[in-house]
Amino acid sequence: MSVLPFGHGLLSGLLGDDEIAAFFSAESEIREMLRFETALARAEAQEGVIPAEAGEAIAARLASFAPDREAIRQATARDGVVGVEFVRQLREALGTPLGQHVHFGATSQDLVDTALMLRLRPILAILEARIGQVRGRIRELDRRFGQRRIMGRTRLQDAMPITVHDRLSAWDGPLERCLGRLREMQPRLLVLQFGGAVGTLDRLGDRGPAVAARLAAALDLGCPPRSWHSQRDNIVELGDWLSLVGGGLGKIGADIGLMAQNAIGEVGVEGSGGSSAMPHKQNPVRAEVLVSLAHFTATLVSGLHLALVHEQERSGTAWTLEWLLLPQMIVATGTSLRTAIS
Repeated sequence: MSVLPFGHGLLSGLLGDDEIAAFFSAESEIREMLRFETALARAEAQEGVIPAEAGEAIAARLASFAPDREAIRQATARDGVVGVEFVRQLREALGTPLGQHVHFGATSQDLVDTALMLRLRPILAILEARIGQVRGRIRELDRRFGQRRIMGRTRLQDAMPITVHDRLSAWDGPLERCLGRLREMQPRLLVLQFGGAVGTLDRLGDRGPAVAARLAAALDLGCPPRSWHSQRDNIVELGDWLSLVGGGLGKIGADIGLMAQNAIGEVGVEGSGGSSAMPHKQNPVRAEVLVSLAHFTATLVSGLHLALVHEQERSGTAWTLEWLLLPQMIVATGTSLRTAIS
């Protein structure tokens, strides 16, 4: 066992998803934080919040900026967020006068939350594509075997005959609806976070909305009517969706595991796992993983709901809880989909 099996040197072969996990690396977060600061400087220069020449000058300097990651790691133990030391290093590297113009009117939460949104967009595109692949595999099974008769079972007991198509439809339906939910949810979720110290953009005065609109457009994010610093319902909605995807795949895994039992033998599972003590066995490992990860995401989603409780204008407690839970749920969902496709 390990603290985080998704990236463990041994268990990650079973539970990991390198493609999705890469978006939660320090390199990925730093890249998107720099993208935020570059776009912010340009937007504020265009709106006259900072000198016109400062926007492009900052952007040019940030293109080659490489922060001291170890210093950020150590400072985060003190500050509770990576943005404080990151911005300090930006200002130091830019010097006078550019340093006083970078990150103007923003706060660390704007930086970190928007960097998350910028990473969620490609992550959700990958998950959407994988759901499509799983549905394609189900359609292929339906084409090949859909008219065959199997026993329908209720409460684990033989009930009445059904077709393979009937069972495959029960697998596909939840995934189809999850795609619909994703497309409906994304405009609410993938939005800019930009509110300044307490969510009011107070340092930008009447130019705040215009800067926010330019910044959102530059980052290809939606522009909400106000900051969502302490309003985390869209994040929790994403967690609910991840659990629904995992649960739908878990139902497939549970059905396959039961159908593959020796006494039933309705399916054979290719690439099944072996046993060190019983070489005759073929264990339905991938089906088991789908069930385990469905249970895992269902467990974590309740914790994510606790992260809704942000005290007043910002909560370090709830925000930190979100960091602990959401990446694991996303990687687990990616692994479930990868496993179902394989």
